[in-house]
Amino acid sequence: MHPAGCIHPTQKFPEVDGFTKGQQVPCEKGWREPAASTPLPGSHHVLISVPLPALSGPMAAPTSLHHSCSRYDQELKAAGPPFGSKAANVLEGESMDQDVESPVAIHQPKLPKQARDDLPRHISRDRTKRKIQRYVRKDGKCNVHHGNVRETYRYLTDIFTTLVDLKWRFNLLIFVMVYTVTWLFFGMIWWLIAYIRGDMDHIEDPSWTPCVTNLNGFVSAFLFSIETETTIGYGYRVITDKCPEGIILLLIQSVLGSIVNAFMVGCMFVKISQPKKRAETLVFSTHAVISMRDGKLCLMFRVGDLRNSHIVEASIRAKLIKSKQTSEGEFIPLNQTDINVGYYTGDDRLFLVSPLIISHEINQQSPFWEISKAQLPKEELEIVVILEGMVEATGMTCQARSSYITSEILWGYRFTPVLTLEDGFYEVDYNSFHETYETSTPSLSAKELAELASRAELPLSWSVSSKLNQHAELETEEEGKNPEEQTERNGDVANLENESKV
Repeated sequence: MHPAGCIHPTQKFPEVDGFTKGQQVPCEKGWREPAASTPLPGSHHVLISVPLPALSGPMAAPTSLHHSCSRYDQELKAAGPPFGSKAANVLEGESMDQDVESPVAIHQPKLPKQARDDLPRHISRDRTKRKIQRYVRKDGKCNVHHGNVRETYRYLTDIFTTLVDLKWRFNLLIFVMVYTVTWLFFGMIWWLIAYIRGDMDHIEDPSWTPCVTNLNGFVSAFLFSIETETTIGYGYRVITDKCPEGIILLLIQSVLGSIVNAFMVGCMFVKISQPKKRAETLVFSTHAVISMRDGKLCLMFRVGDLRNSHIVEASIRAKLIKSKQTSEGEFIPLNQTDINVGYYTGDDRLFLVSPLIISHEINQQSPFWEISKAQLPKEELEIVVILEGMVEATGMTCQARSSYITSEILWGYRFTPVLTLEDGFYEVDYNSFHETYETSTPSLSAKELAELASRAELPLSWSVSSKLNQHAELETEEEGKNPEEQTERNGDVANLENESKV
């Protein structure tokens, strides 16, 4: 007999659903020990055989991949055959020996979904980092697309806003097409009037009075339509007083032309003067920081205005975007929670002449009350900050947006100062606008810091139980007093009241 716990390099075992348990086999010449240096107590050796894909051509021979490892019996029983924590061992390659019956380098096969679901969470997190999908991008654009909108007629009810929201190339195309179509439409009507009246047959007849002089075809009718709608009036083609239908058409085209001009020019003016471009000069810091300020843990970010013309009535607000599940089991995706940045104290109303650091105090009402430095990277949340105000030059309302995900929140950092005093003025160095420096900050959550502070303020001998016992003793002493003494005292008080009345 050979020592137990050895495996032959070429030993094959029947497969069960792609994975099989190894067997305790004797070890003698030609056999070898598993890769594990010291067998754990209560462990056994497992052989996992994974079938490899068939190769074409000269390498069409069947191949197989064998792994041997040692693990606790409890893990194997908890995982259950044929999947479980052993699948994670195949991925991680812990204490594995491989025997490949093929000279070709073989990649590890993809596990079934059941095996992938049984992988430990810490392994899956280490292998692939979770990518947080932004709700609002850094440039302020909302990362939301509206699909399956069946009631598209609603866009036509507000045609002006629809045209303003279009991209520039579509807006310019519609602008040109509207004018061209109206000119062609009325040009066709002018040509039909001249054709029906017979003006085309009496072009060279000086005794004939046409509806429009010098109109001899569709091209001249089109040019007359342009002159009429744009009020150019070259003076070569003129309408006569012998054509009442032409006079009516002239009035209609003049009115409709004015409406088209007002609509299209107004649309272009609003699109040009949109305050979205003003928001390009309102900047947010690339990172948010968490550090101590006035003895309290605070979340901070910085905002600034690059223009000399200021934002009037500027205000700042912040939202926490995080999915939640209610106590009733309802799942609310992308739930929005207000983050107080000075609403009750008036600090949210800004005088944005120089860059300002916006601070959120992490207290019991804050959604970050129980979040520590170690827990912050594990959270799936997004902070959306919104800066609003009126443009000083135009008086239109402007809104600038940005967002911060957990990887953009730096714990234990502060912003580098950017304001310096020069000779007769203050200078802002925007090269340091996004820079931060590290500072000493506790890694505990605000809740844990508050608990430590409350314990430090109490006497060493004080405890909740002793305080309750002391209160109970006082109550028993008051109840144990002689009722006759209390009656006498009450009588004395009554006598004093009667004497005072007399």
